[in-house]
Amino acid sequence: MESVNIKKLANILNISISTVSKALRDSHDISKETKEKVIALASELNYQPNPHASSLRKAKSKTIAVIIPEIANNYFSLAINGIESIAQEKGYHVLIYLTHESYLKEVALIRLLHGGRVDGILISLSSTTTDYSHLEEVQGKGLPLVFFDRVCENLNTVSITTDDYESAYNATKHLIGQGCKKIAHLMISKNLSIGNKRLKGYLKALEELELPVDETMIINCTNEEETNFELIKILLQEKRPDGIFAAVERYAISAYEASKQLNISIPKDLKIISFSNLQTASLLNPSLTTITQPAFDIGRQAATILFRALEEKRYLLKNEHIVFKSELIERESTSK
Repeated sequence: MESVNIKKLANILNISISTVSKALRDSHDISKETKEKVIALASELNYQPNPHASSLRKAKSKTIAVIIPEIANNYFSLAINGIESIAQEKGYHVLIYLTHESYLKEVALIRLLHGGRVDGILISLSSTTTDYSHLEEVQGKGLPLVFFDRVCENLNTVSITTDDYESAYNATKHLIGQGCKKIAHLMISKNLSIGNKRLKGYLKALEELELPVDETMIINCTNEEETNFELIKILLQEKRPDGIFAAVERYAISAYEASKQLNISIPKDLKIISFSNLQTASLLNPSLTTITQPAFDIGRQAATILFRALEEKRYLLKNEHIVFKSELIERESTSK
């Protein structure tokens, strides 16, 4: 069957192509009578607009980019679902890019997206990012940029996170309340704002409840699973903490594995709590006590703000920090 385009509609109705186009967009320039004729014929001939051609005319790609450090983390999987739920409503495609915790990869991706490939960017920084000039360059070119979870607090744009400091404070306080007196912290990169805030929350709880701070109980974890396992194993052998607060879920899993290898009983000898959106946390043996972030809602909010910047000419992305509350879910790994 021959496809029907705007040109054919214009020829049949003996009007200009621009008039047909405006009528289909419900432009106020076109009379009600003409609009009705155009719409009736388009319906009769089953006219389908070409979204690609439309996006080219508007200089829009109808695509947004999501740049994240990893996909295995359940937090990012849920956040992407939230982002896509908004993008689908807006008729946009979502391109997902992984930095694999590499600053150089992050820079290369950002520069790849400069040339109109996407209309806006949602980003969660890599753990090795300390220079933000590539992001400043994006902003200078007018490409909307919104941070979520791992944010840069020095750029004038919107960032959406959870209450990292308060949640870390509550997690550590929970361990103390369960009888722990030697609490280790498995820390994510100091380059990240979430790493520093979670560390500060941990330290504040120790200070308030008058427990000593031992710097050797703060383990700077890496991006390598085997390295983290060995660091945690050495911690358990040499320092013998009775509680662990893990900044991210993969550190908690390594702590479980190291404990099993060393015949350390959880929660009898060691209690563990972690930031985690792990859907199987309740199925672990023992089930893992978690600080669960509203990752889906954070993703939706980040996308909602980005699309507002894309759709409203007068809306400017300004320095605004939106914080969602996380929930401490107590399970067997911290039981008395």
